Amino acid sequence: MIEISRDHSRTPSAVSPLSARVLDLVASGQAMTRTDIGTALGAPASTVSLAVNRLVELGLIAEEGTQGATGGRPRKVLRLGGTDEFAVAADLGGSHARVGIVLPGGEATHVDTVSFSLDDGPEKGLSRLADLFQALADVRGHGTLGAIGLSLPGPVDVATGAADQPSRMPGWHRFPAASWMQDRFGLPVAVDNDANLMAIAEHFVHSPEHRHTIMVKAGSAIGTGIIVDGHLYRGATGAAGDITHVRIDAAGSRPCSCGNTGCLETIASGAALVQTLREQGASVAGILDVVRLVEHGDPPATMAVRRAGHHLGEVLAANVNFFNPNAVYLGGILSTLEPFVAAVRSELYEACHPLVTQQLTIARATLGADAGLIGAGVSALQLSLARALEHTLPASASKPRNHVRIP
Repeated sequence: MIEISRDHSRTPSAVSPLSARVLDLVASGQAMTRTDIGTALGAPASTVSLAVNRLVELGLIAEEGTQGATGGRPRKVLRLGGTDEFAVAADLGGSHARVGIVLPGGEATHVDTVSFSLDDGPEKGLSRLADLFQALADVRGHGTLGAIGLSLPGPVDVATGAADQPSRMPGWHRFPAASWMQDRFGLPVAVDNDANLMAIAEHFVHSPEHRHTIMVKAGSAIGTGIIVDGHLYRGATGAAGDITHVRIDAAGSRPCSCGNTGCLETIASGAALVQTLREQGASVAGILDVVRLVEHGDPPATMAVRRAGHHLGEVLAANVNFFNPNAVYLGGILSTLEPFVAAVRSELYEACHPLVTQQLTIARATLGADAGLIGAGVSALQLSLARALEHTLPASASKPRNHVRIP
């Protein structure tokens, strides 16, 4: 059985607050090279090299590969962690889970989609996941399992690692999922909302190109994650980006799971599409059937999906005008349908100010179905690094102003 690390001190040697700041930049995706770090800190190359070399010695970051440099030699790319530590992670859906191993550079391996029912409740569900995680660690065959990540399809209180009033997760409200999994493995556990983790993953891929982004997960439900200046923005109570319950005229008085009526979710989500097509007489058991109909050119299904994209774009446009992001990424199963993506893009270009859209990227999530899984794994590894850093900072800097920020 593969080793599971329970020693997060890694080394008794201390790192400086400057090295902690460098680790922050790498962990949050704000810097990928020594040059990026020097620019962000306004520090000379010699100072940056000392800090980076120290973190490499400690195994907190590693250098690998190259990044092309205009007019100069290629630069080595910095990534989290040493070569032997990895995370296991899961992205949970209503009837399935995507599980796999996530490496420090964000690469996902041994990824699989397994049956999983949120309706079974947290204890049964987490027990199944724990068995899958241990099996994944054993299959890996080498290295050290250092952290665990969970992506949940509902609001999450990240401080406690528990779902907070989820509408489609019976029995999960306030259940301490992070503590339960930590008791099982004795490792850091990161738990967050799926759209937030997808936003983190896409930022990890695109940074530092795009520092202000909106990630929209359009699946059975709708979720949004926001990156501001390279960091996930949660808002005052962790509900930032929850556009799914914005009221929209086209929804009329349709009842929503939140208790209100006329919410975006009631006419633009995958669940709403299933209901609409059933009312029109189509034989659809779930969102996959909707996708199948659109891919086969079914006119009613294609029209319904296009309308859903238009409604989503209508609500999203107000947020894009307000926020002025570099990019809007579309993820979730509906993002695989071109009529949906085209409708969202068209509405944004029509409804947003030209200054907002002149350099705006509107695209499908690069990581596709793995975005939530990779986001969970990356967040878990960042949490593991933060815990390690707490033990390596000198006592006088135990609570430094510049510390690793967990998205």
